[in-house]
Amino acid sequence: MQKRVTILGSTGSIGTQALEVLENIENKEDFIIEALACNSNLDKFIPQIKKFRPKRVSVSDFESYKKLKNEFKNLEILFGEEGLVEIASKDTDILLTATTGKVALKPTVEAIKNKVDIALANKETLVMAGDIITNLANKNNIKIIPVDSEHSAIMQASNNDFEYVNYIIITASGGPFLNKTKEEINRANANEALKHPNWHMGKKITIDSSTLMNKGLEVIEAHHLFNMPYEKIKVVIHPESIVHSAVEFIDGSIIAQMGNPSMHIPIQYALTYPKRQKGIKTNNFSFFDKTLTFKTPDYDKFPALNLAYNAGKEGGIYPCVLNAANEVAVKKFLEGKINIEGIIKTVEYALDNAPNIKNPSLNDIFNVDIETRKKSLEFKP
Repeated sequence: MQKRVTILGSTGSIGTQALEVLENIENKEDFIIEALACNSNLDKFIPQIKKFRPKRVSVSDFESYKKLKNEFKNLEILFGEEGLVEIASKDTDILLTATTGKVALKPTVEAIKNKVDIALANKETLVMAGDIITNLANKNNIKIIPVDSEHSAIMQASNNDFEYVNYIIITASGGPFLNKTKEEINRANANEALKHPNWHMGKKITIDSSTLMNKGLEVIEAHHLFNMPYEKIKVVIHPESIVHSAVEFIDGSIIAQMGNPSMHIPIQYALTYPKRQKGIKTNNFSFFDKTLTFKTPDYDKFPALNLAYNAGKEGGIYPCVLNAANEVAVKKFLEGKINIEGIIKTVEYALDNAPNIKNPSLNDIFNVDIETRKKSLEFKP
């Protein structure tokens, strides 16, 4: 029986690599691309539609929708949030959420309600609404399979059984500023921050990697994915990005998942789970001439990591506030309006001025997200 795959964000970094995986996987006849969605990058999207021939597609805006209607006369074409929700929850077996930001949250909720498994590449879904999402997944007996290389590694190393796990160990490359001083980091511009030494990712996640906010978001994500207390989640700097993460068991044994830096592998693992198949990155790792180093994070140089830990431990609405403020601040940084210290100050300001809601509803989350973005946009660090 074919597995029907829907991809939200098919023209982005994760989405394009997912299509490469499905094109090159050993038993590609086991999969059918049911639906694709993108923001508005039609230069990439139209060739994808012609090549992979999905049954339905969705775009974010009406102008892109009209262009697609002119190009494809016999294709079901949708747009906006309603379009995303429909293709995410209709006639699909697994939804790959490869978008960034809050846009994936509603489609993910509706997909889970319709018994669709989730291949999760969108951090914000669990950061904003982790308790709601995991409770809903348990209620509907669906799987949330992480696509982040770190969480995929943890799932693989633990065999998704955490009864005897003592610690989760999340590795971080340290990004482009690992060996820079705090002063040098705060003088850096967007071009410098976007030069990640190991990974090719979208702009937002690359900036988050340069501040280690990305790792902080992954800590919150791991807490929800694996039901582990924050005190049991460690972050370790590992510049080579060979060990993607590890688990330490109660007897002191540590099992790590290793491989060359490549998102093809965790994407393929999520799409084929619980099976494994040969694919685009099979047999390309060598143990020879490898040096592995590990360091403690410098929380003074990278305060975003502490902000994320503290927001996660406080719980309630604070992870949503952290995420919203950071997204606004990263956009400002990319536009040259603030420096990296300004990102940190914006997030601190948002957290300091947000009253907590301990058990927020989805409406609470969306309302606080909007309000936090407004305040963060107005804030001048």
